[in-house]
Amino acid sequence: MMRPYLDTFSLSGKIALITGAGRGLGLAIAKAMAGSGAHVILNGRDPGRLGDTAGSITAAGQEASTAPFDVADPVAVRTAFDEIARTHGHLDILIHNVGARNRKPLLEFSDEEIRDLVETNLVAGFTLAREAARLMLPRQSGRLIAITSIAGHVARSGDAVYTGAKHGLTGMVRALAAEYGPFGITSNAIAPGGFATEANEAMLADPKIAEHFSARTALGRWGRPEEIAGAAVFLASPAASYITGHVLTIDGGLTIKM
Repeated sequence: MMRPYLDTFSLSGKIALITGAGRGLGLAIAKAMAGSGAHVILNGRDPGRLGDTAGSITAAGQEASTAPFDVADPVAVRTAFDEIARTHGHLDILIHNVGARNRKPLLEFSDEEIRDLVETNLVAGFTLAREAARLMLPRQSGRLIAITSIAGHVARSGDAVYTGAKHGLTGMVRALAAEYGPFGITSNAIAPGGFATEANEAMLADPKIAEHFSARTALGRWGRPEEIAGAAVFLASPAASYITGHVLTIDGGLTIKM
């Protein structure tokens, strides 16, 4: 039985850069996009890990390459996008997934620690989006997608710098939707809740914290990384062509449960 409408969810022929693709949510998104037909460019700071991931994707008959660089280094970002332009000629999809966390009271932060966290979680988003837009504007088409956080909507004690940066990233996504909408480029975000990733290993290992988040969530559990991938594929696909400036919350109901 033919189901042609499913073609609107295809990423066949698209070029997608996924930052932080070596593990966790970025890895799950990269695999899903490759499985949906995109050529995925895997970014991270560990070339060996990225190479192994790209190898597993290509072994499955899908397309992948690597672009190891630090998203907080603007020179490295520009160099990487120049290479994408030379190799592929354009970019269709940017998934800005990289994030850093440093949970502690504001009074315990040094100036350098504040700047480092804001550079990675917020400033890098602007730099990546700017360079991606350069490659999207000539074709009047593209998808800018940022992985933010429910911390872009709600707050908890001892996490002020991260929360502030994520609020800023949410504002950036909406502003870029207005700026680039007339040129056929959409800008959206995905706000994850509690996911069982390597970055949250310490929280998952603490029974009290793990149970707190499970109890707060309507579904009563932490999310699995692959459960975010479908949303990223959707927002990047033709099926989402009229969606822009939106933040899609994927948190198992954490932010709606009292």
